Amino acid sequence: MRWVGSDSFLIGSRVNILVIREVMINQVILVGRLTKDPELRYTADGTAVANVTLAVNRNFRNANGMVDTDFVNCTLWRRVAENTANYCRKGSIIGVTGRIQTRNYENQEGKRVYVTEVVAESVRFMGGKTAELLESY
Repeated sequence: MRWVGSDSFLIGSRVNILVIREVMINQVILVGRLTKDPELRYTADGTAVANVTLAVNRNFRNANGMVDTDFVNCTLWRRVAENTANYCRKGSIIGVTGRIQTRNYENQEGKRVYVTEVVAESVRFMGGKTAELLESY
């Protein structure tokens, strides 16, 4: 056997191609505080959707010794949206597992706007104001 390239080899008079599959992963796990109450609404076909913003502290300090915070927009669908809207408020600590999605649209001025957000697959209520709210039931 004689190597022809990194992804092929020669056997006799035939060239066989080795297929190397690429594994791609789009998974995000965040834990942070809600910056405001979830905004629950329903699409025209009755599907629940909520938008939230999570304040997530970085795990290191900046040059001034302060901890920076990232504000991450998340979209929640169906039961995840309804449960989060019912049991979480501004300041609630939640864990979000989902994927990053980029979309674009044309705004009212005719400009193309690009949006990157996390589409949540699950939300876990971690504590803070959520725990206080659940205890009041």
